[in-house]
Amino acid sequence: MTEIAKLTGVSQPTVSRVLNGNQAVNPEVRERVLACAREHNFQPNVIARSLAGSRTMLIGLVFTDISNSFFADLEKYLEQEAKKNGYSVILFNSDYDWNKEKECLDVMRRYRVDGLILVPVEENSERFRQEMQKLDIPAVAVTRRTEGMDCVYVDHIEAGGQVGRHLQELGCESYIFAGTAGDGKYEGFLDALIKAEPDCETRLTCIETKDPEKIRRILKSHFEKHTGRTGIFAYNDRRAIQIHGILQELGVEIPQRASLVGFDNTYTCGFLYPGLSSVSQPNQEMAVKAVQRLLWKIAHPDAQEAMDEAMQARLIVRGSSAVENR
Repeated sequence: MTEIAKLTGVSQPTVSRVLNGNQAVNPEVRERVLACAREHNFQPNVIARSLAGSRTMLIGLVFTDISNSFFADLEKYLEQEAKKNGYSVILFNSDYDWNKEKECLDVMRRYRVDGLILVPVEENSERFRQEMQKLDIPAVAVTRRTEGMDCVYVDHIEAGGQVGRHLQELGCESYIFAGTAGDGKYEGFLDALIKAEPDCETRLTCIETKDPEKIRRILKSHFEKHTGRTGIFAYNDRRAIQIHGILQELGVEIPQRASLVGFDNTYTCGFLYPGLSSVSQPNQEMAVKAVQRLLWKIAHPDAQEAMDEAMQARLIVRGSSAVENR
């Protein structure tokens, strides 16, 4: 920075303000400094800067499964919003494993990131709360309602209810939920079914396994037992796509005998035949709110009140659940 100050004829503090993104600098001076920095390939030493007490301008992201295209889409919007505000992101994957998540958080601490956005593995467990307190870095949770910390998420109970009502309106006689019974999506789905059909649980099959062969056996058994139309709700699109293929292999007609709905509305939904109905989450809006809230927390480190931002999802109906008009 001393060299750039000499070359551009401005003070070193002015160079520092420009390179740290401070907008309160004359535009002509700012452009002169930035042009000089580009010409000399200036790269700030973020670790040294953090040791000196300055910000690293880094935001850490920890996701449960970055191979899921839903999270790839969300990461893109988070990175875009961070970049608008002068921040870069570093991305980690916990693979739904608590110990891996803890390792990711330890790395964040060593990198001295200014803030953290994460999808927690155990969002409301005591050990997660203790770990976040020990971390002592401003943090916002996304996609999960997380008690005691700032969070931006879709109301899974309400979204599950949308799917339940949709499948009932189609005249389904039995139901399948692919996912865990502890999921808010299941809670909303089941609640919607019970309100209209108090005895529906006797005609509801839960598939909690991820094993393809076991899923195939359960589906085969269900359709041998239930001859009418079955409404199927999968907790994410990856599972729904897997079921989509198995149903075709079993010769179960979609949507005439099996009305299938996924969750996340990933780009692959429109490329299947029939197209996959799915619940769409407002990824871009969720990303903007998460980044803006995190930046506010970075600027107000003593703020105590946590933000609980529930956003609404929207069911996108395609040919996998309802016959498409052509």
